[in-house]
Amino acid sequence: MDISGLIIFLIIGAIAGWWAGTIMKGRSFGLIGNIVVGMLGAVLGGYLFGLLGISASGLIGSIITATVGAVLLIYVAGIINRR
Repeated sequence: MDISGLIIFLIIGAIAGWWAGTIMKGRSFGLIGNIVVGMLGAVLGGYLFGLLGISASGLIGSIITATVGAVLLIYVAGIINRR
């Protein structure tokens, strides 16, 4: 991965993490936290979409995939924190 790919991955992670925090009713983690949640969500979303046979391509598809994964990640983290 070159530097431009890394920068795009970080931007997608930030957007997806912020969007997921907004969807999950204000569970934002700050800029760095949103980037981390978004990047982990991108990996999780890509894995789950692959299992379901869904292919998302392009910038918008990547953001949607990462956001879905980040929402699931925040949801599971919320369940774990309740216990």
